[in-house]
Amino acid sequence: MTLGVELRSTTAKGDGVFTTRPFKAGDTVLMGRIEKRLLKNHSHASQIGEHEYALHAGLISKFNHSCAPNCGIRLNAHGGHDFIAMHDIKANEEATFDYAMRNYTIDYFPGRCTCGEKACRGSITGWQDLPQIRKDQYSGFVAPYLIEMDAKMCAPKPLRNSIIERATHPSSA
Repeated sequence: MTLGVELRSTTAKGDGVFTTRPFKAGDTVLMGRIEKRLLKNHSHASQIGEHEYALHAGLISKFNHSCAPNCGIRLNAHGGHDFIAMHDIKANEEATFDYAMRNYTIDYFPGRCTCGEKACRGSITGWQDLPQIRKDQYSGFVAPYLIEMDAKMCAPKPLRNSIIERATHPSSA
């Protein structure tokens, strides 16, 4: 058993990670440790970089998704994801996070979301599909590579200036 959390069965989502003691906002609920780096994504993999995936050791793969999570993630010094309380969490509460906090796209959860939250998006989406207001709410609780990928993907594409310039302003030489 990991200090402060344990694996339990849920009625609707299979296994889940539950707290055995209270956590204050900002507390580390579970420290992430990478067990194995992968060549490609799969259902229990964590994205750890733009084109990098890994399996975490311990209970991290058992954290269920929620569209209104009580945990976020922070990258630790070893590249693993630590789970951080976004607000106070009571003992015996399920610890959840939004899978969009670590994955730019979601490839393995195409069905309907079963989190049951009022703020449910209806499906489990990646970071790229979150509305900006949700991204802002998650500030400080997402993997930094997602912010970098977003900036890269959303950056205005440079125009082919020289071609356009020549076409619209032919030289008078």
